[in-house]
Amino acid sequence: VGATVGSGVFVLIGLIARTTSGPAVSLSWLIAGVAACASGLCYAELGGRFPSVGSTYVYAKKTMGESVAVIAGACLTLEYTGSASAVARSWGDKVVAYVQTWEDGAGDESWYRFLMFILDPGYGISPCAFLVSLGSVLLLLGGVKESKNVTNFFSTLNVSLVFFMATMSLILAKRENMVPFVPPEFGARGILRGATSSFFGYIGFDEICCISGEAKNPTRDIPRAIIITLLVVTSLYCAASIGLAGMVPYQDISETSGFPDGFRYRGHYWAAEITALGELTVLPLVVLVTIMAQPRLNCAMAMDGVLPAVFAEVDEEGNLKAGTKIAGLVMISIATVVPFAYLDDLISSGILIAFTITDMSVILVRRESPHGNPYFLERMLAVFLILSLLSGFLLRICLSIEVAGGGMRFMTLLSCVGTLFIGNRIRTHCPSKKSLDPDAGLFLTPFVPILPLCGCFVNLYLITQ
Repeated sequence: VGATVGSGVFVLIGLIARTTSGPAVSLSWLIAGVAACASGLCYAELGGRFPSVGSTYVYAKKTMGESVAVIAGACLTLEYTGSASAVARSWGDKVVAYVQTWEDGAGDESWYRFLMFILDPGYGISPCAFLVSLGSVLLLLGGVKESKNVTNFFSTLNVSLVFFMATMSLILAKRENMVPFVPPEFGARGILRGATSSFFGYIGFDEICCISGEAKNPTRDIPRAIIITLLVVTSLYCAASIGLAGMVPYQDISETSGFPDGFRYRGHYWAAEITALGELTVLPLVVLVTIMAQPRLNCAMAMDGVLPAVFAEVDEEGNLKAGTKIAGLVMISIATVVPFAYLDDLISSGILIAFTITDMSVILVRRESPHGNPYFLERMLAVFLILSLLSGFLLRICLSIEVAGGGMRFMTLLSCVGTLFIGNRIRTHCPSKKSLDPDAGLFLTPFVPILPLCGCFVNLYLITQ
């Protein structure tokens, strides 16, 4: 929960309400939550079935071979090291922006100029990002138990802050701000566009699987952890989005600072200050939890010979200190010198590819090619992915222009129908594996292969955005 709830509440809710969905922003988050569950339930099964460090890398290696597993490992590295770097950089930018609000009171005093020089020396360097990255790595070097205690504290603080924002905004909500619920300038198209943006607020739950090898009872606890995380996060997002849309007319919601500016709009400056400071306090948690998974992934790849053996070295207390130092050094370097704008889209695409590989892994674990037609399932999955990517690209074009031509509409419809046809072929022609051992304690993804195929389609559609 701590790694997932972050910029979604502090930035995305206001942005989506103002630009795409209006008061119906909660519907966008609900739709995105259902879509995230499609991949989340696949992670829940595989996390319990293969309880070892590595997450999607391990699932791909067991179902599709080492080549795809290396691609999965690269995508997960984008998610863990890349995301941690991006959040650290974003936090550094927010600290600078917050200190800049003191300018009117500081006047031309030398202490303010000196402080701003230290926090923002220019040349694309962010000392604040360096400090929060370094602090996270030092905590991880102290061991899992120590970093776990810090994580639990800040996760509780994070959820408490979001609960405060949601509750306070719901108290201040006015019925007239929710009318019309779906503004005519946005319509259903705007809600779907909002759901596309909202999906990225759910990224982070999959890191549970990367440290499943350290869980006491992974077969039971990993599926529970993923499902409960998604339920809690979806509830928090929906409550907060209803509160913000009801507190401020959607035309007046800030795109960058929804809740703080919303509380100021209603005259509650103390709540705005708590929200702004709280965001600066809890975002470092996301850096800590996100980078925690990278040494575990590197360890799994090193044990397979993909990475040097140093990444699998364990000290006398069972900690991956060498791997943590290397991953931490890379993260600190990126966060300090690379601006956030250069990281965001690349990271998102890598995460969605990893989600897609996991969805396919569930299908390959549970289904097989028909007798006498080897590799039929693999071929159909490849065609399904290509058609899904094409359909997503065509849908994006149709949704981005006011009036789509008849030819474009026909191509989009044809591509979507072809995708459905191939998905149905997989469902009807690829039987369930008979060799699977029934285990009452193992969580099984429901509606296989339909649900994983829906997850693949959603992920590839989002990549085309």
